[in-house]
Amino acid sequence: MRWSAPADLRQQVQRWWDRGDILATLLPAEAGVESTFPRRLTLKTPSANELRDNFAAVREWSELLRDMPHVRLEKREFRHRIFGLNILPAAAWIDGAGSAIALLGKQNEMRIFERITSSTVARHPKLIAWLAKRPLRALELAKVWEKLLDVTDWLLAHPRPGIYLRQMDIPGIHSKFVEAQRGVLSELLDLVLPESGIDTQASGINQFNRRYGFLDKPERIRLRWLDPACSPLPALGQADLTLDADSFACLGHTVNRVFITENETNFLAFPPVPNALLIFGAGYGFAALSNAAWLRDCQMYYWGDIDTHGFAILDELRGHFPHVESLLMDRQTLLAHNPLWGDETLPQQRELRHLMQDEQALYDDLRDNRLGKNVRLEQERIAFGLVQMALARL
Repeated sequence: MRWSAPADLRQQVQRWWDRGDILATLLPAEAGVESTFPRRLTLKTPSANELRDNFAAVREWSELLRDMPHVRLEKREFRHRIFGLNILPAAAWIDGAGSAIALLGKQNEMRIFERITSSTVARHPKLIAWLAKRPLRALELAKVWEKLLDVTDWLLAHPRPGIYLRQMDIPGIHSKFVEAQRGVLSELLDLVLPESGIDTQASGINQFNRRYGFLDKPERIRLRWLDPACSPLPALGQADLTLDADSFACLGHTVNRVFITENETNFLAFPPVPNALLIFGAGYGFAALSNAAWLRDCQMYYWGDIDTHGFAILDELRGHFPHVESLLMDRQTLLAHNPLWGDETLPQQRELRHLMQDEQALYDDLRDNRLGKNVRLEQERIAFGLVQMALARL
């Protein structure tokens, strides 16, 4: 029979819980949550023919529902030709959040949520709106909720502090806690901080520090002077150096050519080039270079893998420096190394806007597998003699 059993009714109430509907109704009126109780459950009842032909099963079903606690049944009369007048369930209701919580055995969760609500109303009533939207998430955070409110208190008292997270002085809270909770803290802080305390141009957990006025670890750029005479530190010659982005931006115009390569061995073995500097790339992301205005006066060359990601990285770099030229990323180089091709995992499929015509044609062929399935030539597989010849032609 397809009649609603107690488990079916309980499952409906569980879905209300899983959506957060039940807990949200426990919030104070200022949360703006309208109660949906009393709430009718979907109840599938026997048809007239089933009542007539399966009355013993119907009576057993009826008794099971009548024994179900916290559910109010509406009933109707049914007269059987043999068993006479009978009263059977016709509709089922949950009259309030308390009944729903008792039915599911969630009384402990209710008490925890009530403690969270009470503390939030007392300390940061603006966050009641967050509890209304994410009550189950609040339960997950119950053990650290007071600490989250402590961090919120501190930032209200110290807006845009201009320090590193490590320098926050909140009893019982360390910077690793804040780093681990950046996602939820962003949601809370956006509700309570004044507009002046938030940089709305920064979003996502990776820009948490910038959004709320903390200092970021400086971005670092790894480089080598390919011509020791151009180095501001001649004694270090072609040493492998690392500078923070601000220091790099202040280097000034000491070279007229800049090369960027993605492979570390190629970075270390790159031959000397007059008036040139070499930068070790780090895949996507060139924000650390973008503030170095002097790069715009240099010839720039990018040497990456010949695959879809290599061209996507080149495309992104040209978004910052449109004059960048590619090096050894052409069809002739790819075809000359056919025996050394590898497979690219998860190739790029998006359209690229900053490629030259021949680069775009090769990218399309790689993306659409016209040269083979997921073809890739890693830059370290290119014969080093070809590297030297290409540099000599420049």
